[in-house]
Amino acid sequence: MKAEIKETLSIFDIFKIGVGPSSSHTMGPWRAAQYFLTSFQKKNQLESIQKIEILLYGSLAKTGKGHGTDIAVLLGLIGEDPVTTDTSKINEKIDFIKKNQSLKVAGSFSLPFIYETDLIFCYKESLPAHPNAMTLTITHTNNEKFSETYYSIGGGFVTKEGESANENTKSVNLPFPIQKAEDLLAYTSKEKKHIWEIVFENEKAWRESEEIKKGVLNIWKVMKECIFKGAYIDGMLPGGLQVIRRAKKINQNLLGEGNTDFKNADDWFRHIGTHKADFNSILRWVSCFALAVNEENAAFGRVVTAPTNGAAGVIPAVLAYYICFTPNVKEENIIQFILTASEIGCIFKKGSTISAAMGGCQAEIGVSSAMAAGALAECWGASPEQALMAAEIAMEHHLGLTCDPIGGLVQIPCIERNSMGAVKAITAANLSLESDPKAAKVSLDAIVKTMWTTALDMNHKYKETAEGGLAVNIPVIVAEC
Repeated sequence: MKAEIKETLSIFDIFKIGVGPSSSHTMGPWRAAQYFLTSFQKKNQLESIQKIEILLYGSLAKTGKGHGTDIAVLLGLIGEDPVTTDTSKINEKIDFIKKNQSLKVAGSFSLPFIYETDLIFCYKESLPAHPNAMTLTITHTNNEKFSETYYSIGGGFVTKEGESANENTKSVNLPFPIQKAEDLLAYTSKEKKHIWEIVFENEKAWRESEEIKKGVLNIWKVMKECIFKGAYIDGMLPGGLQVIRRAKKINQNLLGEGNTDFKNADDWFRHIGTHKADFNSILRWVSCFALAVNEENAAFGRVVTAPTNGAAGVIPAVLAYYICFTPNVKEENIIQFILTASEIGCIFKKGSTISAAMGGCQAEIGVSSAMAAGALAECWGASPEQALMAAEIAMEHHLGLTCDPIGGLVQIPCIERNSMGAVKAITAANLSLESDPKAAKVSLDAIVKTMWTTALDMNHKYKETAEGGLAVNIPVIVAEC
């Protein structure tokens, strides 16, 4: 079993607002570039920089161009932030760097930078600590070198070589410290509380109650807007695979003629909730929601890690399903959903991994499906035992799922997998409500352990390297992003 990591994780560590297509290959490297400049500034002046070199190793090299790792690092170095950057101008900024062979460091001063020689994809080299590794080096005053190595460990989390956790991580004393599912269940039993209530009490160690609620609702706002935007855009996704967006067509077919013009996501959702709610149409709506998010993710749109970008569509799709097809859903129910989902994600991160480069796609789609299943079950009135049973069922049927993106792009099979993960989550929640947890043969902690041992046994070809599975059996020519 993976050694226990006594870390404290907030809701806002699991759910991060950022830019697609990958939390580990885009958002993580982006943050690493920002941290690198901050680290340099602690001892030196930015204006002393003469040269910046970037080396990408392992999975960051092998699928880096498809995931936009190069783009992310450059954006981080020029002072852009994934939460606030204008996603419509990303290509323009990168084209400027390449064409002018110049990098405006932290947005303050220009530095000569040749993309082809100063940013290197080390395809045949990996560093031992983690498959997602990058080394950044600054040459500054008197040709002195300042170099640091970072690891993007999944879900947008980053660690620096020689440190056990990101230097910006703030440790807190939680009233209910949780490492495993059994800890969580013990607290819910002793305190006579729901899962979300325990999570809320822990979250107050970081911030005030109103700030928590506001932050969680903002997470849903970004998810909701991403679904809505993705459901109204057609055309081809970037990257060279010539993947056609499908969410808009599904949306139009379900709405029918004369019902397609909505000013915002809330009006759209309300209308969907009044629509014909037969099984097949609901199933298609869930797919529409999931595809919309991950088509936006693939197009460098703004998404929320849930717990990763590659799996960003599962939880929004299930939450949208819950809102549209459950009577009288209130804001507090949305908060409960996201709080519960976050804790299940934390349990997987602590006991296994949420990095596809470490554990394959079971670590992304599998974990997101488990998070969504447990959250949906809790919001439907499940006991804490039933909610965690739902999470277990969802993951149980994702065990061994490989990560084999064609061309290193977060498109095939990634986009469709979000739809499948959402449907499995809903099924798992329903099964748990019809079950007696006392008769269950498999616990959530057992499935977390099994997922980790499966990850260790999995061939490296199926861990986000584009060297196995569909990635090598589907002949394609992929243009550079």
